[in-house]
Amino acid sequence: MTALSFLQQPDALERFVLVFLPIFVAVDIIGVLPTYYALTAPLAAEEKPRIARQSVVTAFSVTVAFILLGKATFSILGVRVEDFMIAGGVLLLVFAISDLLRDGTRSSAPKAAQTLAVVPLGTPIIAGPATLTTSLMLTGTFGFGLVCVSLALNLLLAWVVVRYADRVIGILGVNGATAIGKVFYLLLAAIAVSMIRRGLAGFLTPL
Repeated sequence: MTALSFLQQPDALERFVLVFLPIFVAVDIIGVLPTYYALTAPLAAEEKPRIARQSVVTAFSVTVAFILLGKATFSILGVRVEDFMIAGGVLLLVFAISDLLRDGTRSSAPKAAQTLAVVPLGTPIIAGPATLTTSLMLTGTFGFGLVCVSLALNLLLAWVVVRYADRVIGILGVNGATAIGKVFYLLLAAIAVSMIRRGLAGFLTPL
């Protein structure tokens, strides 16, 4: 399906929002900002733009690879979309609850500047389990193309935030960024419950 034909569909905007928002919540770039800021604070100012760019590129590459491998694997195993919606919803709910109940930011050991952008920043901080699971689940429902576009836009927004992390932290403060991240994970928990409900409905409808 081309971009033009998609835009001509009457429910195009609704479908885009239904894909964009769950990925936005799962990425939770404001919530991961305190960890990102702490890890990159010792670096020289000229290194930070490169780290921001490589982190986002890594997150996109890892997520797309996970989607492609995941779809092929589930096709071989005969796993239905409803199966993954329920399993993915349960996992997302666990991630959301664990983050809501945890104090402080996401823990990560210090890394060398050369590998910092890939691990842990690109993955698992930006492209974490919630982002991977959400993207794969949405692909089964809305298609690979729309998920990739929504993922790219979300990561472009993430790049802007981490590129100017010093300024954003200066405005929000570390505690403010952490609090916003908790709200995002409350939304993620609600999305997870919705996934489980729709998965169960898919099983029960034929009955």
